[in-house]
Amino acid sequence: MPRPTGRVLTLLELLQSGGTRTVAELADRLGVEGRTVRRYVNQLIDLDVPVESVRGRYGGYRLAPGYRLPPLMLSDDEALAVLLGLVAGRRAGLTTTESTASETASAKIRRVLPKHVARRLDTLLEALAFTDQLGELDRPDAGVLLTIADAVRHRRPVSIRYTDRDGQRSERTLHAYGVVAHAGRWYVTGRDAQVGEDRTFRLDRIADPRALPGSFEAPVGPDPAQRVLSGFATAEYQHEVTLRIHGTVEQIRAHLPASVARLEEHEPAAGQDPAAERWLRVELRAQRLDWLPRILASLDRPFVIERPAELRGLVIALADRLASYARRA
Repeated sequence: MPRPTGRVLTLLELLQSGGTRTVAELADRLGVEGRTVRRYVNQLIDLDVPVESVRGRYGGYRLAPGYRLPPLMLSDDEALAVLLGLVAGRRAGLTTTESTASETASAKIRRVLPKHVARRLDTLLEALAFTDQLGELDRPDAGVLLTIADAVRHRRPVSIRYTDRDGQRSERTLHAYGVVAHAGRWYVTGRDAQVGEDRTFRLDRIADPRALPGSFEAPVGPDPAQRVLSGFATAEYQHEVTLRIHGTVEQIRAHLPASVARLEEHEPAAGQDPAAERWLRVELRAQRLDWLPRILASLDRPFVIERPAELRGLVIALADRLASYARRA
């Protein structure tokens, strides 16, 4: 059973979340009677925490507007969410000119965290990588994320239960290389010990991660973020598409990023500007082709479809539709 001091701190945390809380609501959350809630409120007032009493039908207790609480009370999940948001903000360029606000905020949070929580979060930050496509990140399961990050940091095998996109469940042993944030989702990339090949797994499809005895050596080669992007670009889908596009790497990548397509860059001819437009080979895999004609049109660059022939027909059909629309009075 929680001690009274613990309940007083819980009361402070509830009030810190904002709004007016009724006595009945607070009593229910704390598991005490209404008169006990009032006694806890008086204890907070004795500690110079400005708790206000609000009268009326919807009355109760609230903190004085604008009051900044000295203690920072965060659960493991809350601390994880805040620090991940700050790190992602730095990656997105949300910084000040002289001093990075997110860095100072991170330092303040970590100073007041319990040591065991701070250590786990430091381990996570060491294991994290980000691609250029951040997006609005999902909130990961803290237990899964921290366990995987610890396995990455200490190069320990980890047992996971995984549910694939078809709903098939399996148990796997993973040698995790890194945790990667990409396009709003969290992934772990590593070697699937059962099949002996590198794989990328979505974190939200992982359950019951458990560290195993032993260790492994991290491979040389691409970093975890690049491994995730390469995995997406070479994933098995129904259609294999090969194009030749005349343009610069930047022009093509703006519409077909590395997570979607592989780009074969040829050495420029002697004296040619490396950034100049030239024919480049593009390879990608897709479950459907209906989105590609619009992408090629938005590129507004000369292109040649090498395969499949079906894509050529879809592009012609799109061109005919656009021409018919343009002729309308």
